[in-house]
Amino acid sequence: MRLPPDIRRQLVSIGAAADAGIDLADAALTLAAADRPGQPLEPYRRHLEKLVGEVRAYVGGAEPTPALRLRIEALNQVIVRRYGYGGTEAVFEDLEAANMMRVIDIRSGLPIVIGILFIHVARAFGWPIAGLDFPGRFLIRMEDASERIILDPFAGGRVVRPKDMRDMFKAVAGNHVELKPEHYREMTNRGMLLRLQNNIKSRQLRGGRPYDAIETIETMLLFAPDETGLWREAGLLYARLDRIKDAVAALEEHLRRSGGDSTRYNTSVLLQELRARLN
Repeated sequence: MRLPPDIRRQLVSIGAAADAGIDLADAALTLAAADRPGQPLEPYRRHLEKLVGEVRAYVGGAEPTPALRLRIEALNQVIVRRYGYGGTEAVFEDLEAANMMRVIDIRSGLPIVIGILFIHVARAFGWPIAGLDFPGRFLIRMEDASERIILDPFAGGRVVRPKDMRDMFKAVAGNHVELKPEHYREMTNRGMLLRLQNNIKSRQLRGGRPYDAIETIETMLLFAPDETGLWREAGLLYARLDRIKDAVAALEEHLRRSGGDSTRYNTSVLLQELRARLN
């Protein structure tokens, strides 16, 4: 892995932290810096602080807590309209569209990166906000004591209703599918970072770049070492690349961490075959 030592240390620290202790936007910047070694993070951190400051000014201060509709209006006015954050369908084929530094530079990126900006600013005021584990398009949910509103940050922060979500889901999964409760499930901080990097990994694999994909998986395992499926995926990809010792180590780690995982038997069989190749 070609990660600079300081970036590696920061990612390992994130991996050891409790999920609630992860600074989501700063972690996304750390991941972005892995692809831009030597580029300082401070200008990007200052930009994040500026977004917070301008939203604070828009709502007239953090106290008392603004009404939900005013919070949403402030986020949209500052992030989307004032700074122009958004994207087109072209970003879904652009690896750089998942890089937080690049997105801040050009104000365009994947839905999850735009969503992380919304989440970062809202959390600075303690406003309840969550990323949703929705397929195909990262959505966010804001709420107060009496109302919940789902937004699509990628589409200008527009309000998304259940019918809109159903249509979006059918567009990516087919007309036979229906929304289920898990499509409204809140994502953890680590889960959002994994989704961010999965966008990169899947494009690398589709583009026939397995060596790049394994580096992305290795990076993901630094901040999500308990993600057992990633260890198995790493092992399978190492085996495909004929890195047998690495494959054995990754699959052994998968078995050690996976408990009663349904893939254990097949993984054990594959491990026996790989160990035989080592001998």
